[in-house]
Amino acid sequence: MVDNAFLDSIFPAEERTNAFFDALFGGAEEGAYDIRLVCRTVEADRAVLAFELHQRPGKCLACNLTYGLPQVFQRHPILNVAGVARAVAQHLGWSDVNWQLGSTEEISRELHAIPLILQKAI
Repeated sequence: MVDNAFLDSIFPAEERTNAFFDALFGGAEEGAYDIRLVCRTVEADRAVLAFELHQRPGKCLACNLTYGLPQVFQRHPILNVAGVARAVAQHLGWSDVNWQLGSTEEISRELHAIPLILQKAI
């Protein structure tokens, strides 16, 4: 089971979002969205999570370049996607994991998501 309390403990949304935008723009208030890690599905050897991008009040998520974000997220040390993947794998009892980020999904004008696909390594 991968619940919200566990995900919030390994990826505290407000803290990581603010640090991310502070590093990118020199101020957290410049960010157009909040980043939250959510669980979509968990199977015996595969889990699908997502980084949800929630539009901030008075900002425009649709106006931002969210489609190039998977490449940025993959390498950004503050977001530490590799560390997130390892923590989820350990929580699931997997000794090792392969992971990848999917393409940005536009769920609505106010919500986009970047899938994080975890595969138990054999």
